[in-house]
Amino acid sequence: MTPHERQRGRATGVLERPSFADVTLGEGVLHERCALNLTYLESLRPENLLRPYLFEAGLWSWSGTLEPTAGSAAPAGPQTWHWGWEAPTSELRGHILGHWLSAAAQLRHQRPRLDATADLIVAELARCQGSNGGGWIAPFPEKYLERIAAGHRVWAPQYVIHKLLAGLLDMATLGGNETAFEIVRAAANWFDSWTGRFSREQLDDILDWETGGMLEVWAGLYGLTGESTHLALIERYRRGRFFEPLLAGEDVLTNKHANTQIAEILGCARAYEVTGDVEWRRIVEAFWDQAIISRGTYITGGSSSAEIWQPAFQQAARLQDVQEHCTVFNMMRVADYLYRWTGESEYAAYWERNLINGVLAQQNRQTGMVAYFLPLEAGSHKRWGHPTHDFWCCHGTLMQAHASYLGAGIHLDGADLRLGQYVPATATLTTPAGRVEITISPDPRSGLVFGQRRTDEGYQGIQHLHVPPAPAERPSTSLIRIRVRTERPATFAVKLRVPDWAVSTPTLTIDGQGVARNQDGDFLIVRRRWSDETIEVGFTSELKAHPLPGQPGCVAFTDGPVVLAGLVEEERVLVADVHNPEAVLRPDRERGHSWWSAHTHRTQGQDRGFRFIPLHEVTDQTYSIYFPIRPA
Repeated sequence: MTPHERQRGRATGVLERPSFADVTLGEGVLHERCALNLTYLESLRPENLLRPYLFEAGLWSWSGTLEPTAGSAAPAGPQTWHWGWEAPTSELRGHILGHWLSAAAQLRHQRPRLDATADLIVAELARCQGSNGGGWIAPFPEKYLERIAAGHRVWAPQYVIHKLLAGLLDMATLGGNETAFEIVRAAANWFDSWTGRFSREQLDDILDWETGGMLEVWAGLYGLTGESTHLALIERYRRGRFFEPLLAGEDVLTNKHANTQIAEILGCARAYEVTGDVEWRRIVEAFWDQAIISRGTYITGGSSSAEIWQPAFQQAARLQDVQEHCTVFNMMRVADYLYRWTGESEYAAYWERNLINGVLAQQNRQTGMVAYFLPLEAGSHKRWGHPTHDFWCCHGTLMQAHASYLGAGIHLDGADLRLGQYVPATATLTTPAGRVEITISPDPRSGLVFGQRRTDEGYQGIQHLHVPPAPAERPSTSLIRIRVRTERPATFAVKLRVPDWAVSTPTLTIDGQGVARNQDGDFLIVRRRWSDETIEVGFTSELKAHPLPGQPGCVAFTDGPVVLAGLVEEERVLVADVHNPEAVLRPDRERGHSWWSAHTHRTQGQDRGFRFIPLHEVTDQTYSIYFPIRPA
């Protein structure tokens, strides 16, 4: 039985996503960003990713010469190695490999070479584990954990181990790699013995040092095995000092390290799914309320600054180092859990907002590199990382974030299909009625397309006279085609999320004809007998001004789900009616060669005019997000 076949789940009513192998991205900005990520993954050589693990296992060393005494220089010296947080002298060395494995497990079907490299790395890790005695597998010695247990600071050793084991679990469940599963299983035996030495109070002290997502690893492993040893590890990694006051409604977030806590909540979410114990779910829901609902977010969707949670609705005082990239992606993962449990649109809206204004905004669209923070104060710059000289935690998150949206948006909801995102892609799902293929694609001629560039369809629109003409001016409606093809005719419902940014009533046709539809909350429901039909749905957006929490006389602008960045180097006061942003911003450079330039604007009626572009398209420009307003 393969690791994938072993997977078990005990929580009921959970939406099911398609396999990554059954999803292909369509053309567009997400395809381009994913391609940049693939190129980066392939550029990282396995010998560098493995170096700290091989060194710790006694399987590699380097003296600078080919012989133990003076001799000719050894090739592949330090100038070719990984540095920054991956340097041999860094206590966090080795963390990037786990991220790499998780991303490779999701993208291995896209690139055969990546698949082969991932399997080679897993084999080498098994060799390291064997050399270490058959249990310990890490890029540093066991004494790092003993120092933590003694209360002495080490830079997050369990965080690093979590990344490795999580990557191996992904290789097992998504890639079918049995060796990866056995490595994690043997590591669990080591941790069972180690944690078994401590009292509950001693374990709580250990958990106060950043453990990353170790709880999520043990829950994932228990979901595969159902073994009591792995359930015991879940309980040992339950951080009562955090979870109990959270459930009691106490503020346990303000000025605490955000990514420490988010990783622990992800562990609770997975523990709920594999045990069915509703208290784990209650912890996740209490966290969401305290982190998002009762605290508020920046306009981008981010909810922390300088890596810590800001006080509730006091974002104005902390605009300098907003939304560490890791927190953006991990909060999107929390939202994904909640969405799959409930099907509620608020979680899908949060995911969309952070994808566009976080994941995409913190990846350089030319080089593919990551920005650790996304400053939102006046006169901000994005600071881009180096491919091999930095290796911040966010480098690893970048790899996973730009693999994750392959499986987003389309879910099996019992016998029905639920579309929470409109990612251009083709996905195949196995439903009670048989195999169903869904293809999502935008209309680039008559509708507004997020991040649009040149497409064949757009090019035909300016060349072929028999093609219906495009609108005279940039449209404000996004038109999305959803082709539904079944292996045999079948009756089920397709549920379509109406985005929270949409204004007016959505348009909806099937094969060009109007159809009856129902609405359940924020979802349009079309139930019929399907064989090969195309839905076209249209959502209209508008400019909106959003007050800055803590400084209501200061606003940021959005156009649909897209945050707009003003290209100015200093704070500018705008003369404006915040209820009528169209009087302040007008379309600018709205048309490219054969495409609409989405979400580009210029000020009007101001002393000095300047341009606004999507925040996710800013690379090296200076920009500002929030603007003081003086009533017109």
